Parts: sequence; structure tokens; C-alpha cells
Amino acid sequence: MTLPLLWVVALAAAGVAALGGALTMLARLARDRRYGELTSVDVGPGASAPLRSERYRISGRPDMVRRGRDGRSIPVELKTRPLPAAGPPRSHIVQLWAYCLLLEEIEGVAPPFGVLRYGDGREVEVPWGSEARSILLDLRKEIALPYDGRARPSRARCARCRWRAACDARA
Repeated sequence: MTLPLLWVVALAAAGVAALGGALTMLARLARDRRYGELTSVDVGPGASAPLRSERYRISGRPDMVRRGRDGRSIPVELKTRPLPAAGPPRSHIVQLWAYCLLLEEIEGVAPPFGVLRYGDGREVEVPWGSEARSILLDLRKEIALPYDGRARPSRARCARCRWRAACDARA
């Protein structure tokens, strides 16, 4: 290959890569519009203040909040890892429910659902309603109770635990 031909091939490859990036961005924007207009974000210069509820004594800031066509807010939480084969972990669902509760408390209108978006591009719509609210509030009550000593330390489990330095039950 001659030098001018190498330049042409390199420029063509760069153009194809740029086109692919642009198409990916357009697809992401179209997917986001499905949930409505963006009203707040967690990062950058436009980052919103955390949502707070004095009533439930919780606060948090969803990665995005979108306003649906019906006017209700929809929290969107971004996760960097792929969606696990068994579905979203319980902790992800509970986190999203907490954002739904906060939005309901602040706006006076319950979100229809929240969205978990994973690093592999897959999304899960997590319903929000009376059953989810009841489960979340029961968990909230349990967390507020004093520690009852249920943790059973083990060397194997404690060695992998990210809280081991602060835990009073470590082996």
C-alpha cells in the first residue's frame, strides 16, 4: 500500500467509527425519550440537589429523573455492570424503590415505575405501587431497629466483606 492509500483507509476507518458512535448516541437519546423529558441528573454542572424526606428520614439522588407524558416523574438508575442472568439484584430494586418513594413524597404523585439501566444496554422497568411501598417501608422499619446480633461472622465471608474494617461482628 502506498502512503496516500493508507491515509484514505485510516480516514475511512475513523469515519466509520465516528458514524457508529453517533448512531449509538442517537439510539440512546431515542430510548431515553421513551420515558419523557429529562428533568434532573446526578452528575455534572446541572446536578440536582438530593431528594429528601423528613417523614421517612431518607435521602438520595437518582442518576436521572424523567417526566413522563402523564406528568409523573420516573427515576432512572444507571448501573455499570451488565444485567445479571438472574435479574436485577434485590439491592438495586430497593434503591430504585427508595427513589420512587422520595419522588412520591416530594411531588405528591407516585411514579408508575422506575428504570434500572445496565452497562450492557439492557433495562428493567421496576413497578412501583402499594406492594413495593409496603415492602420498602417494612425494610425501613427493620433497618431503624437496634442491631440484634444476627450476623454470624466467618473467616471466608469476612475476608471478602468491604465493611470488615468498621464491623463489630468480624471474625
